[in-house]
Amino acid sequence: MRYITPLALAVALGVQACSGTQAVSTNQAVASTTPPTAAPAPAEPARDKQIDDLISNMTVEEKVGQMTQLTIDVILKGNEVATVDTAKLRNVLVNYHVGSILNVRNRAYTIDEWHQILNAIHDVTDKTRLKIPVIYGIDAIHGNNYLAGTTLYPHNIGMAATRNPELVNRLAQITALETRAAGIPWNFDPVLDVGRQPLWPRFEETFGEDVFVVKTLGAAAIRGYEQNGKGPDFSVAASMKHFLGYSYPATGKDRTPSYIPEQMLREIFLPPFKAAVEAGASTVMINSGEINGVPVHGSKYYLTQILRNELGFQGVAVSDWEDVIRLHTRHRVAATPKEAVRMAVEAGLDMSMVPTDFSFYDHLVALVKEGSISEERINLSVRRILALKKKLGLFEQVRPKAALKTTIHKPEFDQVSLQSALESITLLKNNNQVLPLKKSSKILVAGPTANTLGALHGSWSYTWQGNDESQYPAKAKTVVQGLSAKIGKDRVISRSVADFTHAANYNVAQLKKDAAQAQAIVLCLGEKAYAESPGVIDDLDLEENQLALVRAAKETGKPVIIVLLEGRPRVLSSVEPLADAVVMAYRPATFGATAIADVLFGDYNPDGVLPFTYPRFSGDVLTYDHKGTEVIREDVPNVAGNRGFNPQWSFGHGLSYTTFAFSDLRTDKTTFSNNDNLRVTVKVRNTGSKAGKKAVELYSHDQYASITPAARRLRAFTKVALQPGEEKEVSFTISAKDLAFVNEAGQWVTEPGAFDLMVGDQKTVVTLQ
Repeated sequence: MRYITPLALAVALGVQACSGTQAVSTNQAVASTTPPTAAPAPAEPARDKQIDDLISNMTVEEKVGQMTQLTIDVILKGNEVATVDTAKLRNVLVNYHVGSILNVRNRAYTIDEWHQILNAIHDVTDKTRLKIPVIYGIDAIHGNNYLAGTTLYPHNIGMAATRNPELVNRLAQITALETRAAGIPWNFDPVLDVGRQPLWPRFEETFGEDVFVVKTLGAAAIRGYEQNGKGPDFSVAASMKHFLGYSYPATGKDRTPSYIPEQMLREIFLPPFKAAVEAGASTVMINSGEINGVPVHGSKYYLTQILRNELGFQGVAVSDWEDVIRLHTRHRVAATPKEAVRMAVEAGLDMSMVPTDFSFYDHLVALVKEGSISEERINLSVRRILALKKKLGLFEQVRPKAALKTTIHKPEFDQVSLQSALESITLLKNNNQVLPLKKSSKILVAGPTANTLGALHGSWSYTWQGNDESQYPAKAKTVVQGLSAKIGKDRVISRSVADFTHAANYNVAQLKKDAAQAQAIVLCLGEKAYAESPGVIDDLDLEENQLALVRAAKETGKPVIIVLLEGRPRVLSSVEPLADAVVMAYRPATFGATAIADVLFGDYNPDGVLPFTYPRFSGDVLTYDHKGTEVIREDVPNVAGNRGFNPQWSFGHGLSYTTFAFSDLRTDKTTFSNNDNLRVTVKVRNTGSKAGKKAVELYSHDQYASITPAARRLRAFTKVALQPGEEKEVSFTISAKDLAFVNEAGQWVTEPGAFDLMVGDQKTVVTLQ
């Protein structure tokens, strides 16, 4: 979603846990998806007498109001940031019966501001005829990022690098606690879009390119938000988003068309949502774009047949920002705004994030009264919305609790943030063991991301874009500050400034002069903070002014360490050979600088692994589970484009300051049937001199299949900690269903035949009879 200025508004208003030494695959196949001859009725919550009685007493206008969601700007005074205008609020709640409000204006609010705003809303709700509570929603994406001063956590792309579902679950629990303490019961998270298009500016919000990682970590997040066992004061409704195919736009531009074959849609993009439904997700947010020319907001096939009938989702489906009207203005599949409303509601939408006017409300009331949409259809959505409010306990306690103010900003939350950042950092290259650096070294720190907080945090960080340095709390440190705290200011030379585009960040002549005083050069490269469409770029190549810094640093003869702070892989193949070490830090957030310093100087042994395939060229983007048929001519090996799978670094790549060895990969049976479980074991030993953690990943390869088989597919993973010389045996349990793929008929199948099972450099073969 995006945010609007007050001026624009005025114009408009006229796991499973997979860590430890044993892991069980949770990869469940989707049932056969052949379209039924007669679609069953859409899934809906169990009937509840209190809700049915309430619905029977509601007018059409009150029902439609429940389906309407407006941004907070509609109820705020003038240009003031956090002051409610009571007259506007009464109009929204009394005259239009609006059931949901979302958002902030311009910045994160303090806990007291949140309580003041929400109590003002509930004061007016108490004076409405039926006193139905308003449900407030917010984008708490990597922590409660709209609570001023709170600790933030690595974005999902970094959390995927940890391969630690327990950490993901813990972050969701903390976020739920702080969001509910503010008085907000609904969080628009997690993103379950599979990151297959690295140009896409929301790539950092994904758990990466692998469907198994996405669905495992996504389900862990949902359980943390909704099922943490701590009761309604500490849990929120999650929103699985964005259903469906949002992350694969053909051009890489945000909110632009996707073209996805049905087989791919079901095999790659649908499973995370199936797992999320099974994990208990209460709500879903719909893809703003279109698939194969069909806007998802207007598609009964996607919103009813697949989401409701196939996946069995019973919760609330909400649009993204302004997307219903865009069926008319952007997609042009609806001839009028009124027709756009009819199309979206009939497709299966329950709530429209309008968000700045009453057009959805006016059109829907008219559609019901003229008979174009039945009141029974409206009742279905209202029942879902009221069931959500009851599930969250809003009928009993909708107001924020003052006592919960003491539950936020806990020191232990800082420790979880630091641990998450540490486990996410991925060592991509380390020639001649240039890392870790000695703490007695004097280092030059240069580059545009060296002294800015925005690059460490990325999107949704106290502001939508995350680029307002004044909004960050004092505990958030830049990389320069983190390194200075580690080895002392007198050992750190830096002229980098917070303004990403400032010439001082790219002064090659100054870098060469300063390097004379240093034993090593740390170049902090990557991307400034951005969110959604403002983050659109035309290619993945790192900008030339950043590449020039690497070339200049190499010319000094000093060791060159590149630290990447970026939300997506930016191509640096032209200068990668010039670097002695490359560290991928993603968007590590509040304690990212401390974590980077700990890794660079050896106080933490890096154990993150890539959650995506890092491309070597902008025009050669492949995923690790490619088809293996990329080579054009096997008899012409030197032709450009004939290199096949040739990334800069592969999915799952990540170095350590120690070494590990795998051995003795075994299965408890070499042949198995559809009804068997297969136990796979492997030994992993720390063969180096430092303690460390190792991600252990089980891959499979179908030797022959009716559809060209993937080169490999991740089927299970875990993470083990090993002391020097220590060995552990890791076991995984998988079934035939875990090896399934979607065939040409759109059905999940596991075909008989031989499968390679691989862990590290180990391989064994099993046969499905």
